[in-house]
Formats: sequence, C-alpha cells, structure tokens
Amino acid sequence: MSASVGLSKALAAEHAAVYAYGVIGAKTTGALRTRATTGFDAHRARRDQLRALMRRRGETPAEPGTYQLPFEVTTAAQAARLAAYVEERICAAYVELSADTDPGLRRLAVLATQEAAVRGFGWQPQIPAFPGMPGREPAVSSPAVTEPTPLPPNSGQPVAPPPSQTATEPATLPAPEAGPTP
Repeated sequence: MSASVGLSKALAAEHAAVYAYGVIGAKTTGALRTRATTGFDAHRARRDQLRALMRRRGETPAEPGTYQLPFEVTTAAQAARLAAYVEERICAAYVELSADTDPGLRRLAVLATQEAAVRGFGWQPQIPAFPGMPGREPAVSSPAVTEPTPLPPNSGQPVAPPPSQTATEPATLPAPEAGPTP
C-alpha cells in the first residue's frame, strides 16, 4: 500500500470520527460529554494534522463525505457504544498506515493507534486481542473480571480451569516444560 492510500484512509477515518463524536456529544451529558468533547477535539486535531501532512507532500486531502451511523444512537449508552466502535475503526485505519516504509508515518500511525485504543478502552473497558487488526473477531476480555489461574511452580503440567470459569473465558496456558537439571 502506498503512503498516499494509507494517509487517505486515515484521513477518511478521522473525518468519520469527527462526525460521529458530534453525535456522541449530543447524546451525552456530564462526564460522558466531557469525554466526548475530548475525543472530538483529538480527532479534529489529528484530521487537521493529516490534511497538513498531505498538502506538504503535494497531495490534495479529501473533504468529509456523508456518513451513516452503524446503528441508531438515542441514548448515552448507545453513544458510548458508538464511541468504542469509532475508536476500533480508527485503529484499523492506522494499522494499515503503520506498514509504510517512512519511519515518520509509522510513528504517526502507531501513536494514533495507541491513542485510539486508550480512548476506546475508556468508553468500553475491554481489550481486543489486536486492536484495529482487520478481519479479526472482537475477542475481548475485561481485565476487571478476568483473573489468572495460578500454576504450581515448575510443575510442567497443564492446570484445568477452576469450576467457576466458563468456556468463553480465556484459556490458561500450561507452564513451560521443565528442562534438564544441570
């Protein structure tokens, strides 16, 4: 993928995020509205940064298009869900740009992905296995409810999950096999 294509995709995602955060802000109050305003400002600043970068490179940045939300947003809970969705899509756009050969563009992409992942976690405290990775199911676990299963030291034997752990929770990896003793 060329840098121009990656930048264009990132810019399109930022345009969409600015639009979505306008809706999110309209459906929230108090602390949620403050968070929405912070997200709106961050995406607007990143959008403007991408526009300026594209102009310096001799490219013409695209103007925002028309947008259709992925679901109806009439409540604060739906607005929070939309914000988490937007941040996941932003991650996906920047993951592609992070493959560019230009170290400056890779740095921009990695920082933007990190910021979006943190904002998304603030809206929906779950951690996707690979934030923004296209084609992946959103297999998530919430650190607030997932607890590690203790392993006996150096046993080398797999440990069955406790009876309270359901099949949908992450599996515990077995301890590494014990090597030969010197």
